[in-house]
Amino acid sequence: MCTIKSIYFTLILSIFMVQNAKTQDWANLKKYQNENAILKSLKPEPKRIVLMGDSITEFWSTLNPDFFIGKPFVNRGISGQTSPQMLLRFRTDVIALKPNIVVILAGTNDIAENTGPITVEMIAKTIFSMAELAKVNHIKVILCSVLPAFDFPWKKGLQPAEKIVTLNKMIEKYAHSNQIVYLDYYSVMVNEHKGLISRYSDDGVHPNKTGYEVMNPLLEKAILLTLK
Repeated sequence: MCTIKSIYFTLILSIFMVQNAKTQDWANLKKYQNENAILKSLKPEPKRIVLMGDSITEFWSTLNPDFFIGKPFVNRGISGQTSPQMLLRFRTDVIALKPNIVVILAGTNDIAENTGPITVEMIAKTIFSMAELAKVNHIKVILCSVLPAFDFPWKKGLQPAEKIVTLNKMIEKYAHSNQIVYLDYYSVMVNEHKGLISRYSDDGVHPNKTGYEVMNPLLEKAILLTLK
């Protein structure tokens, strides 16, 4: 017979097990394990393009699937991830797939402190580390601006707008100094309050279908510039 005490114990044990599993696979290396194995078993795709990012990348192929049809894109976005988590899985989810280009879109969840407090400088350096890993492995790089956000609905009051501006300036400067294409989503998606234009998003952070339709041609243009 179940008692309140036993139910409480079971609940606490379940929470502990979930947290422990996350600790053991902090970067969620298993998420794309099967898909990666299949890709590596196939004939190499010389035009492959990996999209590395968080939920903004992950949801792209769900909310705007038509954009991906017939293109050599491999979506490796994971919702909620910060740049250190992406760096940890970069070899598995990018380098091992031997793409021609990697598109790196990171920083939103760092500023939201999803994995703890972090400075803008630390975020930038982690993003640059991914770019350097790619270049050493003969993978062309596209560095994306962080999308505008006035506030985060899951962690309010962090005042991210100015931090995003600062981070984007650092990414742009690094890209130009290292002959990397800088993909500026920010400038065409920002409103007068340095947030995301309302018609492009339902929560002020993540693009909706309309938002992705703005991003699509910008990505295509950046890819063409990278291939020149």
